[in-house]
Amino acid sequence: MAAAVTAAAAGCRVTVLEHRERACKKLLATGNGRCNMTNLHMDPETCYRGGIPGFASAVTAQVTVGETLDFFASMGIPVRNRDGYIYPRSGQASSVADTLILEAERLGVRICCGLHVRAVEKVKDGFSVTAVRTGEPSSREGKSPETAYSCRRVILSAGGKAAPSSGSDGSGYELARSLGHRIIPPLPALVQLVCRGKLFRQLAGIRTEGGVTLFADGAPAAEDRGELQLTEYGISGIPVFQVSRFASVSLSKGQKVTVRLDFLPEFTEEETAAFLKTRRAQLASREGQDFLTGVLPRKLGCVLMSLAGISLSDPASVIPDRKLELLKEQLKGFSAEITGTKSFDQAQVCCGGAAVDQVDPLTMESLEVPGLYLTGELLDIDGICGGYNLQWAWSTGISAGRSAANSLKRTVADQ
Repeated sequence: MAAAVTAAAAGCRVTVLEHRERACKKLLATGNGRCNMTNLHMDPETCYRGGIPGFASAVTAQVTVGETLDFFASMGIPVRNRDGYIYPRSGQASSVADTLILEAERLGVRICCGLHVRAVEKVKDGFSVTAVRTGEPSSREGKSPETAYSCRRVILSAGGKAAPSSGSDGSGYELARSLGHRIIPPLPALVQLVCRGKLFRQLAGIRTEGGVTLFADGAPAAEDRGELQLTEYGISGIPVFQVSRFASVSLSKGQKVTVRLDFLPEFTEEETAAFLKTRRAQLASREGQDFLTGVLPRKLGCVLMSLAGISLSDPASVIPDRKLELLKEQLKGFSAEITGTKSFDQAQVCCGGAAVDQVDPLTMESLEVPGLYLTGELLDIDGICGGYNLQWAWSTGISAGRSAANSLKRTVADQ
């Protein structure tokens, strides 16, 4: 929709072929329905993963966060800044979706919903796009009736495979592949991680501040810190989402993936050891089950005490130093093996997609097929949590719409 609005504003006749019954369906779920539109803390080299070095930086330099905010302000969307996290003033993702649709309609964009694009073919004067209406009964020959659209430029903004219920069914990858683009296998990213063992059933429902470090075949792969969520299947929460794409990739390579959780990330190991000894002296009469009360959620504290071999009924005064050492190890290095991730249904985005070395980062135009543009999650770039994936959508969409319009104008002028 950002591409459509931009191209139409430049004077192009634009048609949007939308898979779902309405445009911007996926946008409605972003930011828990509040739409974290972008983030003022923009460092493309650390906020985006995948692709090739410098690609994300080049793209976001073409359409900056500031330009994006101007783009939405021009359509009547004031924003709210929450420590750099930018939301619409209304606090509703629906207002952003509605505004994009209203602006597109004002500019004369034709939005055709309920259409599944089956093929995009390069023809002499541009492209032929074949689509079929979703949910429409088949003909006697067993085929649904098709409609062909002719156009001079095509922008693929079909998304990836994450959250398929919103319309991201992965079909965009096949369209790109059919036009000569190499596809890096898509995998779930910004997703929950599944851990081996029954212990997590005891930990289900716990939320606590902590650090997470991911290892692939014993080597550190990624780390983050924030509120962890422990579930019956494993781990979740923003810091887990931030490292999950590395788990997906490592697992796809057949590597052994493990995670280490640090439940006292503000303390060093030495400080933790001293803290526990001081606490033992101060709370000498307190039973083991209450020894970590006030430090961690009670259920988590009891599990860690038991793992360290400490009685939950004995007073703290009888805890030997060697068991305090074991408790410190559990607090600072609770380990588990990662056996998988949750599915694309639960993932917020994908890693993988169309290889970016076949796309011009200054225009989003295909280097394989002139007149074809690729945007957003379809590309092998994924952002961390915090509005970065939406910024990627805005930057690539606006750039593609602007570039396609300028290219078309030059072609018409030459003719």
